[in-house]
Amino acid sequence: IQVRMLADGRAVSELGEVVVGPAEVVDAGEPVALTTASVGNPHAVVRLDGAGRDDLLRLGPLLEAHERFPRRTNVQLVEPLSLHHLRVLVWERGAGETSSSGSSSAAAAAVAVARGWCESPVTVHLPGGELEVSFAGGNATLTGPAAQLDRGETDI
Repeated sequence: IQVRMLADGRAVSELGEVVVGPAEVVDAGEPVALTTASVGNPHAVVRLDGAGRDDLLRLGPLLEAHERFPRRTNVQLVEPLSLHHLRVLVWERGAGETSSSGSSSAAAAAVAVARGWCESPVTVHLPGGELEVSFAGGNATLTGPAAQLDRGETDI
């Protein structure tokens, strides 16, 4: 993944192709309509308008480990807010609830554009902040804030 810094402190990442699968329904104790997407890692995108943390904590682990995804999957609960704004909650495979994720943002935005819920560019609103996802020729570009959180040194 190529990343470049902008003068305003934001980072731009060229993520490459996002592959969006067909809409499907899985039985997770209840029928759940979802769309799969791959950003080099697997995603299950669920449109659930008005979704809250309780929905994420319930559906995230059920879908992550669902038999449909033998190697597990990331889960996004999405709510289109307008043609260019999408609210997303993220359950990351192996980690659980996550406040922000670039690949989840790209997957959610790609599905939203493919399903006609949004148009590119899409500002993805996550609990941890906002990321902009744009598409050209099936390839996703992610733009968002970048900050150094820590620095370390080693004697190795």
